[in-house]
Amino acid sequence: MSRADRSTGRRRATPVKKVRAKKTSDPRQRRFRVRISQPVWFLVVAAASGVLGFDRFSDVPTDYSRIAAGALTVCFTLGLASRTGGRILWGGVLSSVVVLVGLLTQWTPLLAGSAAATGVLGAMLAVLATTPAATFKGAAREVLVAVLVAFIASLGVVGYTVQLDVNRFGYVVLAASLVGSIALVYRLGAGLHGLGRRGYVVAGGAVLLLAIALAYTEALGRWGSPELVGWVNDFRNSTRSALGAVPHPIDALLGIPALIWGVFMRARRRQGWWVCAFGVAVTAPTTGRLADQGVSFSTTMLGLAYSLVLGLVLGYAVIRVEQAFTGTRGRRARRVEEAQAHRPEPGRLHALN
Repeated sequence: MSRADRSTGRRRATPVKKVRAKKTSDPRQRRFRVRISQPVWFLVVAAASGVLGFDRFSDVPTDYSRIAAGALTVCFTLGLASRTGGRILWGGVLSSVVVLVGLLTQWTPLLAGSAAATGVLGAMLAVLATTPAATFKGAAREVLVAVLVAFIASLGVVGYTVQLDVNRFGYVVLAASLVGSIALVYRLGAGLHGLGRRGYVVAGGAVLLLAIALAYTEALGRWGSPELVGWVNDFRNSTRSALGAVPHPIDALLGIPALIWGVFMRARRRQGWWVCAFGVAVTAPTTGRLADQGVSFSTTMLGLAYSLVLGLVLGYAVIRVEQAFTGTRGRRARRVEEAQAHRPEPGRLHALN
C-alpha cells in the first residue's frame, strides 16, 4: 500500500484476473457424431453376423469367417466401452491390434483368446444393454434382447474356427463375465451399502446356487458312481428323444429369473443392478452353445427355447412372490404400482453414467 493510500485510508483494489471461458462443443456436432457412429456399428454387427450365420449352413472360407469374428470382437469392445462410459478409443485400438495380430499370424492360442474375449464381452454387453421394465411383459422383452446379443457373440466365438474345450471354455467365460459384471454393477448399483439385508440374501443365494450347480456337475462327471451317471444320461437321452432337446438348468433356474427380476427391480430402485449381474448365468453359457460341435444347430436352438420358457415362468413367480412381500397385492394395486414405477435411466444406446 502506498503512502497516499495510507493517508486516505483506502485500499488499492486487487486486479481481477480474466478467466477464459472454456470452449464447449456444439451439441449439434455431438448429436451428429452419435448418429454416424451408431448406424455404422449396427451395420458392421449385422454384416458380420450375416456372414457367420451363413457359415452355419454353407461353407465360408476360414479367412472370411475369422475376419467377421474379429469385427464382432472389436464392435463388442466399442459397445461395452460406450455403454459403461469408458475409453472408447483405447478399447477399440487395443482390441483391433489383438485381432489383427491373431489374424495375420494365425497363432492358435491368440485366436482362442480372442474367441474367449468375444464370449466375455458379449455376455457382459448383453446384460448391460437391457433397460428397466415396469411390467413383466417388458422384462421378458429385455431378456430376449440379452439372449439375442449373447447369441450373436456365440457366432463370433465359432467364427474363429479354433478347437476349444467346451467345458473349460464355458467355465472361463462364465467366471470372467461374472467378475466383470459385478465390478461394473458395483458402481451402477450404488455400492455394497445399497444392497440392504434382502439384497445380501439374494446375492449370496445366487452365488451359492451357481457354485453348487457347477460343483455338482463337475463332481458327477468325475466321481459319480456308474449307476448314477447312467441314470442321468438315460434321463437326458429320453428327454431329448421326447422333446428334441434338453433345457439348460443354470439358464432356466438362475440366469433368466435373475435377469428378468433385475430389470423389473431397476424400474423401481437402483439396486436392481445387483440382481442383473447374475444374468450372465444365461448370457455367458449362450455365447458358447454353438462351440459344441457334437450338438446340432436345431437342437441348440430348441434347448435355448425350452430354457427361456422355464426361466420366464420361474421369473414371473419370483416377481409375484417379491410383490407379495412388499405389499403389492391384487391386480388393481399392481397396475397402480407399475404405472408409478419409472426410475430414470439412460436409454439403451446411451452411456449409463
